[in-house]
Amino acid sequence: MISLGEMLGLRKSALIIVDVQNDFCHPEGLFAKKGLDVGAVTEIMPNIQRLIDAAHASGRPVIYIQNVEDESTDAEAWLMRPDGDENTPNENVTRRGTWGAQIYQLKPDERDIVIEKHRFSAFHNTRLDTVLRSLGVQTVAVTGLSTNVCVMNTAFNAVMYGYHVVLAQDGCAAWSKPAHDFAMNNIRLFVGKTANTEDIAACWES
Repeated sequence: MISLGEMLGLRKSALIIVDVQNDFCHPEGLFAKKGLDVGAVTEIMPNIQRLIDAAHASGRPVIYIQNVEDESTDAEAWLMRPDGDENTPNENVTRRGTWGAQIYQLKPDERDIVIEKHRFSAFHNTRLDTVLRSLGVQTVAVTGLSTNVCVMNTAFNAVMYGYHVVLAQDGCAAWSKPAHDFAMNNIRLFVGKTANTEDIAACWES
C-alpha cells in the first residue's frame, strides 16, 4: 500500500476545502437556526487554516469549494431533500448572492481557486477535475463540511476520477460525532487515508 508520505510528498497534491460557508458553519446560519449542531466547526477552523498555511508555504494549490444554489440549479427533489430530519426540507440553503453562501472566516487570496458546486460532490458537473488535471494534481487532501455528506461524496468521486485521497480527520466536521466517525471509517475502508492536520502539514513541509 502507498504511504501517506508518498501520497502527499512524492506526488503533487492539493488542498480541497468543502462548503466552509455561513449557512453551514455560523451560529446564525441556516443550519444552526434549524437546530443542527454546528459546535464542531469551532474546533476544525484552526486546523483548516493550518493546512492552508502549509499548502501555501509548500506551493500546493488551495481550492475552495463553494455550494451555490439558484433557480438555474433548482429541482423539486433537490430543494425538498431532508435537512437532518426526514420531515424538514433543505430549502434556501446557500442561495446565490446571500450572506449564507459566503465563505465562513477563511479568506481566499490571489493564489487560491474558488469552484462553485450545486450538489453534494465537488466533482458533479463542476470544473474541479479539469482544474486538478491542468495543475498535474495526483492526490487531494480534503477538509470541510459535512464529513458524512459533501466531504464523503467528494472523496468517493475523487478516487473514482483517479486521485489518491487523504481526509483531514480533525479538519472535517459533521452535525453529530457518530456521523463523522462513520464517514471517516468509510473513507478508511474504501477510498483512501485519514490523517491528522499535523501529519498532513508535516508531509508538505518536509
